[in-house]
Amino acid sequence: MAMRKREDEVFPNAAGIDVGASSHWVAVPGHCTDAPVREFGAMTDDLHAMAEWLLACGVDVVALESTGVYWIPVYELLESRGLKVWLVDARQVKYVPGRKSDVADCQWLQKLMSHGLLRAAFRPAGEVCVLRAVARSREVLLTEQASWVQRMQKALVQMNIQLTEVISDVMGQTGQAIIRDIVAGQRDPAVLARHRHRRIKASEQDIVRALTGHWREEHLFVLGQALGMYDDIARHLHECDTKLQTLLAERSSACVDVGKTPRTGSKARAQFDLRQQLANWAGCDLTRINGLGLESVMKILSELGTDLSRFANVKHFCSWLGLCPATKISGGKVISARTKRSANRVRQALKMAAMSLSHSDSALGAFYRKLCTRMDKPRANTATAHKLARLVYFMLTRGEAFVDEGQQRYEEQQRERSIAALKRRAATLGFQINPIGTTA
Repeated sequence: MAMRKREDEVFPNAAGIDVGASSHWVAVPGHCTDAPVREFGAMTDDLHAMAEWLLACGVDVVALESTGVYWIPVYELLESRGLKVWLVDARQVKYVPGRKSDVADCQWLQKLMSHGLLRAAFRPAGEVCVLRAVARSREVLLTEQASWVQRMQKALVQMNIQLTEVISDVMGQTGQAIIRDIVAGQRDPAVLARHRHRRIKASEQDIVRALTGHWREEHLFVLGQALGMYDDIARHLHECDTKLQTLLAERSSACVDVGKTPRTGSKARAQFDLRQQLANWAGCDLTRINGLGLESVMKILSELGTDLSRFANVKHFCSWLGLCPATKISGGKVISARTKRSANRVRQALKMAAMSLSHSDSALGAFYRKLCTRMDKPRANTATAHKLARLVYFMLTRGEAFVDEGQQRYEEQQRERSIAALKRRAATLGFQINPIGTTA
């Protein structure tokens, strides 16, 4: 069957750009110029020439295919020149039937865009992108630092120094003091055990036994190298933290009450200050949601920002996160209802937060445990993350405060719902359910 050509155009002045590493192919409508397809280089001067040509052709909307990170300079420059840029998922282009080749990629993008067959991807505002870049860099540094801690532990075990058996945190106050003393040249277990903090449960004799081993030169060298890398990354982490504090202070537009201020200089004070800055930026305190800590809230806000107006409603937001079931129905039969796979960082943060609710005595914790009785834990985790996403959306869009009603109130509501469902079921069968009366 021949396909009828679609003549109506949603974006008659749309352009398509096939982004590459060394050059970009640009296609504009045929009525704009005699040569509707041109190739531009990847240098900054070439990008400015591309923008001038698009503006001269009367283009108002540009479709970019997401290709690695090569699209970012093109996106930012065209947006700064007043053009409306749509970042398009490459899968959308592939799924639409039609002729497609490397040569005609930009023309195919332009045609699909002009007929309104593409959707723009979500990209936060420029000020959020600045904070997101620093937050992602900090996350990478934390991962690298953790890997060097593992190398230090491996070097200690190879020397039969069983420090992890008597100290829970090797890089805590006691562990760092012992490791730095070892790298400095100290080998006497009794002298090293004097760094024991009074809160350590293991006795000083147990620590002496754990620090008795063979001091091989190659393992000591590796230990010193790993400690040096750990300290270097810690310095960069401090720079990231300082930069994040500056950026958050610039974006604080409200004054949210997050509780009593701890004493100056304490560890709780630093966490309180970060919590206050995040709340002032968002206009609400997201950490009040059970399961969401400072790290989770930082990741959510740095990835999304505070303006969620790009999403039509909460369902669109949860669907973008990949937390909604992608129901596939054919012939009245549900073929699949699984959520789609996604590497969305906000989705991962919400699923980690949902996992932490397994032992919580809150209403969300009771909700998670109730779901675990009906389905397996991965599905219950996704459903709870979906609920957390809805709470985050409503707090950011409405500015409402989250109030936890507690596990007892949640169980009472579930009991009332169960009784109402039983009464409705009994009524359909011609019966009536009455509570058991107490004997006077």
